[in-house]
Amino acid sequence: MERSEWTRAKDMLVRSIRDLGFPEELGDEIAKNLGSPKAMKRMQAYLLNVKPRKIELVVDEMLAIKSDIDNWREKKAAEEANEKYNELLYYGLDTDDDE
Repeated sequence: MERSEWTRAKDMLVRSIRDLGFPEELGDEIAKNLGSPKAMKRMQAYLLNVKPRKIELVVDEMLAIKSDIDNWREKKAAEEANEKYNELLYYGLDTDDDE
């Protein structure tokens, strides 16, 4: 199921890029770099709404989307680390010093 969703999102993205007059290979590379169907759908929404005329604008938007995803992942990792640290402060180390 997940694989077909990825393929469908990729095909739609490539079609949108081709419809704007850009090479199909550009769409393939952008899909590969974005990686997830959600990111590809976000890119496709940009293409449909903005209709950029320069490849540089398309690539710039792809990089912006990738940057947002990376920032979100870093934020989630920091939140998880902070949660673990707070648990450590609250509960202390789990040692068997009860002897």
